[in-house]
Amino acid sequence: MKRNHLPAGFWKNPAHFLACGLGAGAAPYAPGTFGTVVGVLLFLVLAPWSLPLYALATLLLFAVGVWLCGVTARDFGVHDHSGIVWDEIVGYLVTMFAAPAGLQWLVTGFILFRLFDVLKPWPIAWVDRRVGGGFGIMVDDLLAGVFSWVCLQALYRLV
Repeated sequence: MKRNHLPAGFWKNPAHFLACGLGAGAAPYAPGTFGTVVGVLLFLVLAPWSLPLYALATLLLFAVGVWLCGVTARDFGVHDHSGIVWDEIVGYLVTMFAAPAGLQWLVTGFILFRLFDVLKPWPIAWVDRRVGGGFGIMVDDLLAGVFSWVCLQALYRLV
C-alpha cells in the first residue's frame, strides 16, 4: 500500500471535505477502506428507508459525487486522488441495495465491494482507465457496487 497525502487544509473547503469522506480519505493507508466504513455508517442510517427512497438517495449522492469528485480532483491536481472516497461511500450503498438484514450481510457486502473496487475486473478497469472527470471517478465504483450487489444477492439466495 502506498501512503496517502492530502493537500494541507483540504478540510477547509466543504467540497473537498465531503469528497474525502468527512476526513476518512485522510487515512495514511487504505483510505478507500476507511471511506467504505463511512459508507457502512451511512447505510445504517438509510437501511430503514423504503427501497424507492433508498434508491433516490443513492442516485442523488452519486450525482452530487460527480460534481464533488470532479472539483476536488481538479483542485488537487490529480484525477482520482486516493483521498477522494465519496465514490467508495456511494459504491457501498449500491452494494447494499435491498440487502438482507444482519451483521453477516453488512460485512459480506463490505468485503465484496472492497474486492471488486481493488481488483477491478473487466469492465471496471476498462472504464476506470478511459472515463475521466468526476463521472469517471464515480462510475468505476458504481460498477464495483453493481458487481458486489449481484454477488451479495446470489449468496443470499444460495444460503
